[in-house]
Amino acid sequence: MSVEAATAAGVYVHVPFCLTRCGYCDFNAYAGLDRLQPRYLRALLTEASLAAPAWEGVEFTSVFLGGGTPTTMEPADLKSLLTHLRDHYAVTGDAEITTEANPDTVDRMRLEQLRAAGFDRLSIGAQSFDPAVLRSLERLHSPDSVRRAFDAARAAGYDNVNLDLIYGADAEGLDSWEGTLRETVMLAPEHISAYALTVEPATPLGRKVAAGEVPAPDPDLQADMFAASCDVLASAGYVHYEVSNWAKPGYECRHNLGYWQRRPYLGLGAGAHSYREDRRWWNVRPPEEYLTRVESGELPEGGAEQLEPSDTYLEEVFLRLRTLEGIPASWVDPSVADPYLQLELLTLDGGVLVPTERGMLLLNELVLALAATGPN
Repeated sequence: MSVEAATAAGVYVHVPFCLTRCGYCDFNAYAGLDRLQPRYLRALLTEASLAAPAWEGVEFTSVFLGGGTPTTMEPADLKSLLTHLRDHYAVTGDAEITTEANPDTVDRMRLEQLRAAGFDRLSIGAQSFDPAVLRSLERLHSPDSVRRAFDAARAAGYDNVNLDLIYGADAEGLDSWEGTLRETVMLAPEHISAYALTVEPATPLGRKVAAGEVPAPDPDLQADMFAASCDVLASAGYVHYEVSNWAKPGYECRHNLGYWQRRPYLGLGAGAHSYREDRRWWNVRPPEEYLTRVESGELPEGGAEQLEPSDTYLEEVFLRLRTLEGIPASWVDPSVADPYLQLELLTLDGGVLVPTERGMLLLNELVLALAATGPN
């Protein structure tokens, strides 16, 4: 078993700035810190320079700016960041370069500048096309904002656009979710990510759920929404290549596939995670602490772990079963796999066990069962 599918790596850059902090969000993101942007850009450039020697000779085939909302920063600043990364790392000429965007932070001119700078893939946080659901999620943008941002992206020359969606919020029924899917398909993005809303205890939404002010997501309803996603998107020609991700053929997200294939990745920015050779490490989370550490000339590592062989195997099974890559049938005792094949939660394709869409709903159960005895 290979623990790293390939040596090609990815770079993730975390930008923690947001227009507002949504109640469900558990990411390392902050509203009202825009004053730190100039320092933060300088710190990103410094951290990239400090980390570069350890990655000499490693080829990078993707760069992904996430957050937070990277497009709260000026296109010229993001261009200088990308140029710096190309100067210090072996970023391939055909690398996939993605930035996330809030619909209200982009227009045609800004997107043209980002496209000219080398950002060839855009991921727009749409979440829903139902105004009531957007209010429930505490999103400030409207459905029309998403449509305008998408049209601006097309006008700016983007031919690789993702729309991020969330299902299962309060005020959302199956009809509403199916409406969002139909609106999304009408826009015809190359890639669609659809995530079930999860409630994290430390978020405002988590506290509201704990206090009984807002109902927790209904898992049965979310299962129905997942099934609707599978049906609607398959009918529109999208390949369901990962539990929460669909793409037109050839438009699978190379950067995210790197995570699921356990390829190395370098994380830059406050709270960003990195992985290489079964070691995982992460930066300090508070932006001010991150800035202080980097400005003192040190890498801002906040912690690390070395994976044991058993952890590595379990992680590999889990990540492979999230995708159509699956796991070799030789890793699993036939007596363990057979019940799941009979229940049509797994299929056997050319000696590879691949989850069905029904199986993806029971992913944790599948992983624990199939990984219990280790590879044969």
